[in-house]
Amino acid sequence: MKIGVISLGCDKNRIDTENMLAYLQSDGFELTGDPEIADIIIINTCGFIDSAKQEAIDTILEMAEYKKRNCKYLIVTGCLTQRYMQEIADEFPEVDMFLGTANYHLLPNYIKDMVAGTAQRCYVNDKNQRKFSAKRVLTTPYHYAYLKIAEGCDNKCTYCAIPNIRGKYSSRPIEDLVEEAKSLIADYAIKELILVAQDVSRYGIDLYGEIRLIELLEELSKLDVKWIRLLYLYPESVNERLIKYIAQNPKVCNYLDIPCQHASNGILKLMNRRVTKEQIENLLATVRRYGDFTVRSTFIVGFPRETERDFAELKDFIRSAKFDRCGFFAYSCEDGTPASRLDGQLEDQIKLKRQEELYSIQEEIMTQKLKSRLGATLEVIYEGIDYDLQVFYGRSQYDAPEIDTKIYFVADKALEIGGIYRVKLQELNGVDYFGKVVD
Repeated sequence: MKIGVISLGCDKNRIDTENMLAYLQSDGFELTGDPEIADIIIINTCGFIDSAKQEAIDTILEMAEYKKRNCKYLIVTGCLTQRYMQEIADEFPEVDMFLGTANYHLLPNYIKDMVAGTAQRCYVNDKNQRKFSAKRVLTTPYHYAYLKIAEGCDNKCTYCAIPNIRGKYSSRPIEDLVEEAKSLIADYAIKELILVAQDVSRYGIDLYGEIRLIELLEELSKLDVKWIRLLYLYPESVNERLIKYIAQNPKVCNYLDIPCQHASNGILKLMNRRVTKEQIENLLATVRRYGDFTVRSTFIVGFPRETERDFAELKDFIRSAKFDRCGFFAYSCEDGTPASRLDGQLEDQIKLKRQEELYSIQEEIMTQKLKSRLGATLEVIYEGIDYDLQVFYGRSQYDAPEIDTKIYFVADKALEIGGIYRVKLQELNGVDYFGKVVD
């Protein structure tokens, strides 16, 4: 039977999808990217915030239309099902099977039972009983891959449903991660490893009794990769030792993704964030003492009880902190979270207006930051060709895939996708550079 899989949500969910594909392939199922010929369609959902839930619902309805033509079975997995299993099972009679986030390794057996007519309709195991797998069918371009170093979260931010969906923080052993990375390098010749978790900066605390992120980076740095990138470092766990190590290790990108979420100490306390504005400011000062880093952050605007004074403090902080990259999210009131029970919930129009203000401030800062690099020569990983512009494009170590700045460039010789070339930045167009390979 041909199986098509759609992956929604974050890069951590993508890895779950890649694990699923590997389980299915090793059990003899044929994979296809075309829903028009798929006998079975699987949707791996996100259920983190309202927009993600709506995307999942829209995708389920869209894929259900294929059951009128070629598709025999429709399966829905992931965070949405783990969180709202019974509700969505009642809502979507056209779906043949629902799985939670701890059932992926059993998927081939469930499918066989489903075809034989002996399967249950809903499978949801204890979220803390998940099994890690090194088996992957890569869905990213072959020159980079994500590596999930831990699952779940213990931070208990009051706005976040992830602990309820994904369970307790659970690190994977260093030796397992090194073996998976070796396998990815051998199978796909990747050049960039991107380490992800709900909180990368706490890696090892549950498994070894102390944070072992640097020790993990030491082992991964011995492998044949050009770059190692870290995503999602909580500010309270980023210390000078880690910053100094990154600055001195040529394989670890000078790129820090540090979600700060707010700058008003009152709002940070309501969010149950274990950091203050002053500590964040000291952290940023430390980072900048150690050289040329790109710092990305995210902020939630319109949190319950956020006053005009709180918002003004946040705006002033954004102006002074001068993040290289920034994302701003209107607060989403999530069922079952402590923040959903707070009084002082703000109207959507207020949240959106404040979000737009912050993006306007950050746009000017980012433009100035990007202009300051014009004339520089950077190592760029070649990722593809823009056929409209008739130029190559790629990224430097200062940019993560899909979310950050692209570098468009020309060259006087043939190039290899995944190869790394020195490119001189000559022009800036919006948030993207144009340049030329110089050697």
